[in-house]
Amino acid sequence: MEPKSSWCFMFLLAGAVSQRVIYSDPVCGVRGSTVTLLCTFTPDTVTQGGREVLVEIIRVIWCQNHPICQGVTPTVYDNKIQNNPNNPRYRYLGDTKGNCTLQISGLKEEDEATLRFRMEDEKKLSVYTNTTGVRVTVVDGTQMKILSSRDGELERGEAVTLTCTTECTFHQLEVTWFRDGHALPDTGPSLHLSPLKAEDSGNYTCDLKNTVGTISHPFSLNVEAGEEEQSTSTEQSTSTGGVDTLLAVRLLLFSLHTVLIIIVASIVIRRTCVCKKAEQPPDVTEEL
Repeated sequence: MEPKSSWCFMFLLAGAVSQRVIYSDPVCGVRGSTVTLLCTFTPDTVTQGGREVLVEIIRVIWCQNHPICQGVTPTVYDNKIQNNPNNPRYRYLGDTKGNCTLQISGLKEEDEATLRFRMEDEKKLSVYTNTTGVRVTVVDGTQMKILSSRDGELERGEAVTLTCTTECTFHQLEVTWFRDGHALPDTGPSLHLSPLKAEDSGNYTCDLKNTVGTISHPFSLNVEAGEEEQSTSTEQSTSTGGVDTLLAVRLLLFSLHTVLIIIVASIVIRRTCVCKKAEQPPDVTEEL
C-alpha cells in the first residue's frame, strides 16, 4: 500500500469525532472601538505508530455570515493570504495549534455580523467549522454607568476607585471624567482617588470622547470630614467669630471717639466766637 493511501486509511480508522471549536459569548462594541473574539480549537487525532497524534492544521479562516466558510466565500482573515490585504482591521491573535482568537479594531457598521472559524489540514481530510459562530453587534453609543469600589460613607484619607463601564466594549476609546461638570485630567476607564479630601466630594460623570449619547448618570461622592478636620474647622470658625467681634468693638469705639471730638470741637468754636464778640468795644455815635 502506498504511503498516501496508508495515511488516509489510518485517518478513517481514527474517525472525525474529536475536532471542535469553542467561541466566546456574543460581543457588543461601540463604533470605533476594538473587540476581541476569544476562540479555541482542537484538531482531529489519528493513530500513527500505535499512538494518537493531532492532525496538523495548516490553514485557518474567519468569515462573515457563512455557515462553513468554504468555497468562494469572502473571508475577513485567511492565513494563506499574505498580510490579509483586504481586511487590515482584522488581526488574527491565534495560531495553528489551538488558539483561534480574532481581534477587530476600528469597529464599523459593516462589522456587525456572525463570524465563524474554519480549520483545514494539508490534505483537507480534517476540516471543521463550528456553525454556531460568534455574533458581533456594533452600536453608535451606549450610556455609560459608574461603579464604585466602596459602599457607604467615605472619610478623608481613605481611597476609592470609580469605574466607567457599559454592556458594550469601548476598548481603545478615550474616557472623559467630570466632577460637577468640570473636566478632570484622567482619561482611563477607572478613576482612582487617594487619599480622599473634602474637595473630592461632588457629582461625577464619565463619557466617551467624540461619541454621542454615552455620558453616564451622575454618581454622588461625599467625603466626610475626619475628627481632626472638624476640630480645625471649629477652631477656624471660633477664631473668625472672635476677630469679627473685636473688629465691631473697635469700629464702635472709633465712632464714639469721632463723635466726641466733633462735639468738643463744636463747643470750643462756639465759646471762641462768644469771647471775641465780648471783647469788641461798643459802638459810639457822635452827636451832631
